[in-house]
Amino acid sequence: MHVTPKIKVLQCIRQGKIGGGESHLLSLVENMDRTVFEPVVLSFTDGPMIDRLQALNVTTKVIYTEKPFDFTKWRAVRNFVEESDVHLIHAHGTRAGSNILWAAKQLKLPLVYTIHGWSFHQDQNVLVKKIRVMGEKYITRKATVNISVSASNQQTGFKHIPGFRSTVINNGIDTVKFNPDNDFALTRASLGVPADKTLFLFIARFTFQKQPLALMAAFKEALAANPDIHLLMVGDGEQKEKALEWLKTENLEKHITLLPFRQDVPGILACADVFVLPSLWEGLPIGLLEAMAMRKTIIATDVDGTKEIIKDHENGILVDTQHMVPALTKAILQLAGDEALRIKFANAARHTVESRFNARQMTTEIEKIYQQLVNPHSLVNKTAPWNLKELPI
Repeated sequence: MHVTPKIKVLQCIRQGKIGGGESHLLSLVENMDRTVFEPVVLSFTDGPMIDRLQALNVTTKVIYTEKPFDFTKWRAVRNFVEESDVHLIHAHGTRAGSNILWAAKQLKLPLVYTIHGWSFHQDQNVLVKKIRVMGEKYITRKATVNISVSASNQQTGFKHIPGFRSTVINNGIDTVKFNPDNDFALTRASLGVPADKTLFLFIARFTFQKQPLALMAAFKEALAANPDIHLLMVGDGEQKEKALEWLKTENLEKHITLLPFRQDVPGILACADVFVLPSLWEGLPIGLLEAMAMRKTIIATDVDGTKEIIKDHENGILVDTQHMVPALTKAILQLAGDEALRIKFANAARHTVESRFNARQMTTEIEKIYQQLVNPHSLVNKTAPWNLKELPI
């Protein structure tokens, strides 16, 4: 009996730590049809994502670099790709895309490039931004197919990169794993937070983009008006030390709890009442979608990809980045004092993810791209929203 060989796909990612792009890759691998596809993963740093993939019996490789366009690693990358005997490559993010391009070209392999969030943004030095736009222009033009994770992500590409083309496939969440009706062993007591307060939660990197210090300042103001609230912040990053110093200086350790990065995200979310994401920019934030899948009330900023998920006062509250601290304070106090409103927004949030942002749907759309790149004349692609003539090959 003839057995059709599986399509072997190399997933390439910048790091082994868990972030938005890494969570996306995990969902993609976990939901991939293993009767048709075989994933292999190349990461440029080690970390818990690699451990998770190995537990799933996925072949992984780490070639260490924290630099984009690190030509000193390209030979090793090419050798691994050749040894892996893959049919196509899927790069996630700038560092991965820039460091896999040469191997893809040398081995004449199709390259899918997912833009999880552009490496350039409005708050950068003009020269830095110009250099990063040039880098993204180079990668997107060399890729066979570009995927934008949101329509705003795509529009930013149109604005800055002449001739840019992509297909939009929204990030998706595993609604079985992120299910508020599951039993979670984690408790507020085990996290060191009070059980009788309205719990606001921040799970993200402590970086300028995510604005953890602005959230802490806003929470301090809200606390003065309502002492029955608590803030839990989970994550690491370059602003973590400053956050810890501020917390001690303001003597707010009893009201704001800071924890390092953890992998048991569904359990942490289950303990909270409100999830807060005060970003300055986003592609399509997976952490936000995970919180919504867990039926959490949302406060987020009105930036690019986030605005495609949250409709203000329908499934959450959007605040203005230009007046972030007072706007966050107002939203915190409004939700802390209105349980019925929290429940309304939380239910709407879960419905949003179930209907528009589920992992199985996302994976199916990406699998269609894989199929068409490997078998461009296959009948399986008749329903695809594009064909190869429309793609930037």
